[in-house]
Amino acid sequence: MQIIKTEIPDVMIFEPKVFGDDRGFFFESFNQKVFEEAVGRKVDFIQDNHSKSTQGVLRGLHYQLPPFAQAKLVRCVVGEVFDVAVDIRESSPTFGKWVGVHLSAENKRQLWIPEGFAHGFLVLSETAEFVYKTTNYYSPQHDRSVLWCDTELDITWPDINKDYILSDKDRNAPKFKES
Repeated sequence: MQIIKTEIPDVMIFEPKVFGDDRGFFFESFNQKVFEEAVGRKVDFIQDNHSKSTQGVLRGLHYQLPPFAQAKLVRCVVGEVFDVAVDIRESSPTFGKWVGVHLSAENKRQLWIPEGFAHGFLVLSETAEFVYKTTNYYSPQHDRSVLWCDTELDITWPDINKDYILSDKDRNAPKFKES
């Protein structure tokens, strides 16, 4: 497993070693020991989520307030997405900065997004299936969003030559300064 640092040091890409031949492929998608050594702390995942979306669906930017803040280990198992993590930790030197990574069934990369980040993704392929582990349960009372197109964040979402498809929640999310 190769661990790749991003522009925000706490957000990391995990790229597996894939062993393939004419029968298919094999790779270790998760190893607790390797993962915890990379992130520098013990992490308990308690829930796995799986979503399927069509091209142009943009989900995010979502986060949960403490004590239900969630860290996520995310990957795309079918298709391709552009995945974004925004640092919303006010005391962080990278507060308000974002990282964007292409995750796909082909590259098999995973992105570690610690607590204190808003998260979202845009589906680039015809369809995509997205799976992720979380460190806390979903709590509707603690669930929050940041507007995906807030000019203060200035996220460079890929141009897919069609309008993005958003939920009402995501379309009407507050701007970064308001959240």
